[in-house]
Amino acid sequence: MADTIFSKIINREIPADIVYEDELCLAFRDVNPQAPVHILLIPKKPIARIIDANEEDQALLGHLCLAANKIAVQEGIEDAFRLVVNNGEGVGQSVFHLHLHILAGRSFTWPPG
Repeated sequence: MADTIFSKIINREIPADIVYEDELCLAFRDVNPQAPVHILLIPKKPIARIIDANEEDQALLGHLCLAANKIAVQEGIEDAFRLVVNNGEGVGQSVFHLHLHILAGRSFTWPPG
């Protein structure tokens, strides 16, 4: 996988407002927020899209969901937040490094989009 802006954030080549980090993932505030709280959670392992994950990534994917919970509690949004994963350019993925959007702080409609 080619270097992305997210891999450069992981490597500290580009600054970011980091709100959480552990051995497997890193989370930072989105520079173009779509909600009052908009945090991007990325695995340190380079996976381009969710469809590119495989069985060896199962524990990592679960870890990302649990990390999102920790971030929600840390941010005080545990009662109402949305997790979004886009897969491919056609649905809005613009950085091809798997990431979860943690969104909160406003009302959301259903269905999204």
